[in-house]
Amino acid sequence: MPLMKPLDETFPIERQLGIDAAPVVLINLFTLDAADEPGFLDAWTDDAAFMKRQPGFISTQLHRAIGDNPTYLNYAVWDSTEAFRAAFTHPEFIAKLSAYPSSAVASPHLFQKVAVAGICTA
Repeated sequence: MPLMKPLDETFPIERQLGIDAAPVVLINLFTLDAADEPGFLDAWTDDAAFMKRQPGFISTQLHRAIGDNPTYLNYAVWDSTEAFRAAFTHPEFIAKLSAYPSSAVASPHLFQKVAVAGICTA
């Protein structure tokens, strides 16, 4: 199971799950040992397939840092915190976490889009 390390120590994912918001974007940063990269990709693919079948899932994209360091960033869009919470706390998803390599460290955090006049919309 990957170690969970909050992006913001004062507001970890467990607290974010209690806030009703819609839509939400999950950003999850993963670090791991290079030798564990194939196992990480297998585990992520399996749990992403599970998430894709859940109500409220919109999309996901996995990114790998350039260079030799196996750092990954997952970007996933959900209809709401409620939908993400149901999937993230589902017993089947929790059971899948044990497939991640022991070197994996996950830092999940929820965000919402922000409108900036003349630049982007929310």
